[in-house]
Amino acid sequence: MAKFELKLPKMGESVAEATITNWLKEVGDTIEADEAVLEIATDKVDSEVPSEVDGKLIEKLFQADDVVQVGQTIAIIETSENGISEDSAKEEEPSGAMVSEVEETFTAAKQTVEAGTEDFSDSTRFYSPLVKNIAKKEGISLEELENLSGSGKEGRVTKNDILDYVENRSSQPSQASQSEGAAKGQKIDTTKLEPAVKKQQAPVVVSGEDEIIEMSRMGKMIAHHMVESAQTSAHVQSFIEVDVTNIWNWRTKHKNTFEHREGEKLTFTPIFMEAVAKAIKDFPMINISLDGDRIIKRKNINLGMAAALPDGNLIVPVIKNADRLNLVGLAKAVNDLANRARQNKLKPDDIQGGTYTVTNVGTFGSIMGTPIINQPQVAILALGAIRKVPAVIETPEGDFIGIRYKMFLSHSYDHRVVNGALGGQFVQRVAQYLEAFDKNREV
Repeated sequence: MAKFELKLPKMGESVAEATITNWLKEVGDTIEADEAVLEIATDKVDSEVPSEVDGKLIEKLFQADDVVQVGQTIAIIETSENGISEDSAKEEEPSGAMVSEVEETFTAAKQTVEAGTEDFSDSTRFYSPLVKNIAKKEGISLEELENLSGSGKEGRVTKNDILDYVENRSSQPSQASQSEGAAKGQKIDTTKLEPAVKKQQAPVVVSGEDEIIEMSRMGKMIAHHMVESAQTSAHVQSFIEVDVTNIWNWRTKHKNTFEHREGEKLTFTPIFMEAVAKAIKDFPMINISLDGDRIIKRKNINLGMAAALPDGNLIVPVIKNADRLNLVGLAKAVNDLANRARQNKLKPDDIQGGTYTVTNVGTFGSIMGTPIINQPQVAILALGAIRKVPAVIETPEGDFIGIRYKMFLSHSYDHRVVNGALGGQFVQRVAQYLEAFDKNREV
């Protein structure tokens, strides 16, 4: 018998760790090659880790909620084949150094799980299990964590953030000592006082007939992300109505031929994405991010498209270099990302690197919306429902009333760096590209 080390696979260049959310197999269970062993989560994407071999799970080195680094061994699987892990020339049993390393890893994981009883579940802010463990060990309250500024992605508190806080905290006099000093007339350095505790929300009254539903992990993260964005950016909106009659008629004419030839559905989304990418090339200062006092002008045009997950939450997969794709390429990219989002099969890299986001609020009939900016971007476009409406049509022979297909575009932008002229001109340019769509275009 041989032992195979199941490692946390690489999930993209920007992903270095993941949190174990659930073990699908228990010690002693038989596992087939490519069968899922556990579920993991990064910032937004949940995925499964499959086994590379047939065998039996004999040891789990981490538990649920533990954070694991990419490439780290997470379980041992006993196989009937000779060889161990990636090197078939090694002995069946792991070396003494390997056993020691595994034991140390397991001990650290066990300590992470057992340390403390408080789980900080009342917070809508995301904290990694490692940060929670340090907070429990050091006696840091939820109020202190909530007031701690994070240097990680989307303001997340990192290991270094909380360790720095612990170090500075231990070198400062306690609030009790400060109070005693003040009572004795001693001068107190107010610059070292702990941050004020946030005002507690009024308790929500629940009756016996009400149903209490626990927010999902992703739901909490989305809620925090939205509140953080609203508190970070000065949101301003511009709206414009667009006549998309030519686009409607052109798609109706070509959608069946397109699907038969390409094996893909032709939706309106890739047409809108094409117009947005063109407009960004005309107004590149909408394709930026703000880092403190620095403006980062993005070279690539990576369009995020809000897509629905099976549980009703939204996720924003990204079409990389959208301006370099033709309409067929955009259609394939849109359909692929939307399908994998519905099947929970998106990879971490699929949602990274977006520079501008488009969301379709018209899916459920909304004619317009005021979307919240997807940080660290500075703008987002909402597509309203396409409606048949009476409209004044201007011709050389005079004006008349006719039936046209129209929709509203809602543009939210960060007024700290995008003024009204740029925000309005950009969405106007998108509308111009849509209205100028060539109805004789070949696909």
